[in-house]
Amino acid sequence: MKIAFVYDAVYPWVKGGAEKRIHELGKRLSAKGHEVHIFGIKWWEGEDTIEYEGMTLHGVCKAMELYVNGRRSISEAFIFSVKLFFHLQREKMDLIDVSVFPYFPCFTTTVISILKKTPSVFTWHEVWGDYWYEYLGKSGFFGKVIEKSVSKISDKNIAVSDWTKKKLETLLVPEERITVIPNGIDLEMINEIKSEGGITYAGLDGKIYDVIFVGRLIKEKNVDVLIKAVVLLKVDFPDIRCCIVGEGAKKAELMELVKELRVCGNFEFVGFQEYRVLIGKIKASKVLVLPSSREGFGMVVIEAFACGVPVVTVKERYNAAQDLVDDGMDGFVVKLDADEVRLGIKKILQEDTGYNEAVERVFCKAKKYDWNEIVTKIMFAYQK
Repeated sequence: MKIAFVYDAVYPWVKGGAEKRIHELGKRLSAKGHEVHIFGIKWWEGEDTIEYEGMTLHGVCKAMELYVNGRRSISEAFIFSVKLFFHLQREKMDLIDVSVFPYFPCFTTTVISILKKTPSVFTWHEVWGDYWYEYLGKSGFFGKVIEKSVSKISDKNIAVSDWTKKKLETLLVPEERITVIPNGIDLEMINEIKSEGGITYAGLDGKIYDVIFVGRLIKEKNVDVLIKAVVLLKVDFPDIRCCIVGEGAKKAELMELVKELRVCGNFEFVGFQEYRVLIGKIKASKVLVLPSSREGFGMVVIEAFACGVPVVTVKERYNAAQDLVDDGMDGFVVKLDADEVRLGIKKILQEDTGYNEAVERVFCKAKKYDWNEIVTKIMFAYQK
């Protein structure tokens, strides 16, 4: 098959769950003999079209800021969608898989699908619904209308989680039009990667970091809540160490907060990391905390599980990651509150035999998310 993936952000120039999913699926489909094309913003130097890890990358337009004032840029999404038309119409594909957010590319893909009689699939990483009002205030009405409109134009939808599927059904998308295919992890690679510091055993002793956060440093991730929780934890763990992995609009503000609270010695901001380094850092941590109020899936949660690391996340209306954690078994799901997050972390840090049992559970849970299993499911969906 000749398969096209459409998404403005392209891995590894932009790192996130959606980008990673496309990259991992694309290179595995290519290895199986399929011709894979990715249409995105041109983040790289040189030619507009390049070969990368067995895939053909098409630079639809020049690099632009994805975020403006902490929010996804509307102008970027619109420009990308307009220029996408001319790039897609030059190629004859067997199937186009478009990531729904930021919505406008779905309309372009639909037009191309009709004109060239090419099947298309919409991949939903999350459904915002009423969250649009929290994100844009009264203007969120327009975002909600666009999301609803997109849900009506495709009869073939892939949701990355049961959580997203349920949200999609609230937009009155029939259940038979939705296939759930989760994000995955490369278990073989993760198992091969050594922990930072060379730790080769599970358990609390010898870990470099007590707490790790991985993600974009934006408002919705609520890293400020984690920082305040760590400050509270200093009462019981004076030397607690927290590693913050990621970049984003809130980074300077968060670093300033750490200074104001006089806990610079307890925090390490390391920016985005090459994947193998990231996995090494997660393995060197006792607990991963994801206090995000909005997650379409929560890739880093299953990555932590594959590293044998329990997770603390939060009970928030738009946080799909809470569905991945069995509260009290392989981590904790708590209220979005500094003291509640503190309690969740403390329970894990104080466990002995219980910690090792949690490690066994998360290792077992991670197995069902292996990318090789996911590729089999995605090809079945495409061929269907």
